[in-house]
Parts: sequence; C-alpha cells; structure tokens
Amino acid sequence: MADQTEKKYITKEDLSKHNKPGDLWIAIQGKVYDVSDWIKSHPGGEALIVNLAGQDVTDAFIAFHPGTAWHHLNSLFTGYHIGDSQVSEISRDYRRLAAEFRKLGLFEKKGHVTLYTLAFVAALFAAVLYGVLACTSVVAHQIAAAILGLLWMQSAYIGHDSGHYVIMKNKSYNKFAQLLSGNCITGISIAWWKWTHNAHHLSCNSLDYDPDVQHIPVFAVSSKFFNSMTSRFYDRKLTFDPLARFLVSYQHFTYYPVMCFGRINLFIQTFLLLFSKREFPDRALNLAGILVFWTWFPLLVSCLPSWPERFFFVLTSFTVTALQHIQFTLNHFAADVYMGPPTGNDWFEKQTAGTLDISCTSYMDWFFGGLQFQLEHHLFPRLPRCHLRKVSPVVQELCKKHNLQYRSLSWWEANVWTIRTLKKAAYQARDAANPVVKNLVWEALNTHG
Repeated sequence: MADQTEKKYITKEDLSKHNKPGDLWIAIQGKVYDVSDWIKSHPGGEALIVNLAGQDVTDAFIAFHPGTAWHHLNSLFTGYHIGDSQVSEISRDYRRLAAEFRKLGLFEKKGHVTLYTLAFVAALFAAVLYGVLACTSVVAHQIAAAILGLLWMQSAYIGHDSGHYVIMKNKSYNKFAQLLSGNCITGISIAWWKWTHNAHHLSCNSLDYDPDVQHIPVFAVSSKFFNSMTSRFYDRKLTFDPLARFLVSYQHFTYYPVMCFGRINLFIQTFLLLFSKREFPDRALNLAGILVFWTWFPLLVSCLPSWPERFFFVLTSFTVTALQHIQFTLNHFAADVYMGPPTGNDWFEKQTAGTLDISCTSYMDWFFGGLQFQLEHHLFPRLPRCHLRKVSPVVQELCKKHNLQYRSLSWWEANVWTIRTLKKAAYQARDAANPVVKNLVWEALNTHG
C-alpha cells in the first residue's frame, strides 16, 4: 500500500498538454514517458510520436515493438502515472491476444518463407538474365520482362517484411536484406518506404495524415480532397486545381493505366527523399543501393537489340508489377476514411475500418506476400506472414464480438469496390466543376407538368 501512495498522478487532460515539439509525453500502460529528446533516435521516425503525443499509445506500442523495447522505457519514465486511465474492452482483448501470440512464440517463429522467397528471387533473376542475354527472340525477351516484374513483386515483399523487423534476428543481416531487396533490386529506397509506410500504419486512411491515400492530382478517394486540404505528412497543400479536377473526373478510367506506370512515381519519390535535406538513417547506404539498381537495370535493358524492344521490355515489366500496386490500393481505397490525426484510444477500430482483406486460396499466399490479410497485418505488423492466415479466424471472432466489420473480398469484388469509390468521387468532381449542368439535369428529372 505504501508504494501505491507514493505514486504521482496526472490526468489525461494534463497529458494532452504535452503534445508540442520539445514537450512530448506519451502514456503506455498507465505510465507517462517524456520522449521529447529521444524522438530523434526513434527508429520509426519522428512523425509517429508527434502525431500521438499527449495520448495513451499502449496499443500502437504493442503493435510495433518487440518485447525488448519495453526495457528502453525505464530511462524515459517521468515518475507520473495516469490517474483516470480507462481501457476499453476491445483494447483489453487486443492486448490479451497480442500477449497470447507472444507466449506462443509467433513473432519469433518465421518459418522458411524468407529463404524460399530469396531463392525464388535468385532463380527469377537468373531466368531474366538468360532470357535477355542468351535468347534472340522477341517473345523470349517479353517473357523475361514479365519475369522481371514478378521478381520485383517478390523482392518488394522481402523488403516489406524486413522493414517491419520480422525476417532476421540479427539487425545487421536484416538491414542488408532491406537494402538488397529494396534499393538494389527494385530501385525503391527502404528509407523512403519506412518514412511513408510507418505513417500509413499509424494513421491508416486518414485523408490528411496517411500518405498512402494522398494522390492528388491523379486520384482522390474522397470529395474532401476537393477543398485543397493540407497534407500533415508532407506538410504542404494538396491543391485541387483545374488539372486535378480534370484528372480526378476520369480516374475510374485511368486507374489501371496509371498503375502500369506506378513504379515511375516510386522512383521519383525515392530521389526526392534521398536528395532532400530531411534527416534519415543510412543515407549513404541508401544512395549506394540505388546506384546499384541504376547500374544493372539500364545495362540489362541496353543489351536488347533495338529501342522498340527496350521500350516494350520496360513497359511489360512495369505492367506486371502493376498487379502489386493494384493490390495495395485495393486494400485501402474502398475502405472507410476519416479526417484528423490518429488517436491512441481506438487503435483496433481505426485499423478495422481502414482495411479490406483479399480472399484467396492458401496456394496463392506467395503471390500476395501474405498482405491479402491486410487487417491482420495492420493489427500485428511484426507478425511473420506465415502466421497471418492462421490468426485470421481469431481476428474475425474478435471483430464479431465487438460488432466491427471484417471485410474480406475476392480479387474481383475488391476491384469493383475500388472502381466504384473512384467513380463516385469522379462524378462529384464533375458536378463541382459544372454546377449549371447539374441544375439542368435536376430540373429535367424533377419538373412536373
């Protein structure tokens, strides 16, 4: 009892006041921590902490961090506890489920997925080299291009998994896997991926905080983008100008063609980050890895006999990889969206609302990289993909218990939902651009006599 009376308490309202740069406090399981100085050392980046500062972040902390991270909190403890802390029933169940997974060792049991995938990528790369260097047929070259697209997809899954620190126990090997699969093979910086992807996980489908739904001027998943909102992630205005209005008005037609060239945007985003003034870890290694990609890929393409063949080789490889870009957008474009920063007290609810699963047979798990179980991955981002199918029924039961929707669609249904979402926003953009036409149509349909 003596220990209890010696505790110092503050309220949630007191905590909420510590949410500005230089004064950043968070609460985890009732204890309050000052992360104002430590924020620059946070492996996940500064934005994640800034967005959740002044709140209880227990659920997010559990989702993103291994058990060893708890030991680092002691040096950040303020000595305060939250006196009026209340945990929702769904948060209790989520934490209990995460603890059960930890006891079962699921976060550590990675299976042989990484080994198999790396071997598959190596075999695909050998096939690409053979098709380009040893074959003279145009058909063989196009097959090699398609194989290269598949290779990029599988390598991206390795980069994704290693970015969540789930594929290697040794951090040095893990970093090597990130740079090899991301920078060197796909030409996409793992530093850029971490910067955007961590923010996406935390603020899933927040229109102004999640970079993965901010695609103005090309796409808009909600009419709220028509107000030229400010991206809190990029810290700039997403201007909805006449060009954006025109492109969005036809986005349900341009969606698939644009996906075929999605890699170009990823290349551009990589260069914008690497040559920016923004501070991030391992800049030199990231630049070196990108240099490797932009050495081998142009050299490979140059080995083809003519410019038309080179053009179609690149186009085919990009088009095949578009399947992955489509998959990622299917998981979120048609899901629920919201405005504002993420909050720590509705972690499970926000992840459920902002994701869609893609149903498929188990033998297609390799093709989707396990990410067809998008909700499961968002709830437990450190869980190796080999376990996502196994835990899916448990997640479904938890959603059912708390009356939360668990949406699992076929590939076809997910495409239909996504096109419907884009079409709705496109028509709204047209209406906003042509109010006179809208009024005439209304009068034609509603005038009597």
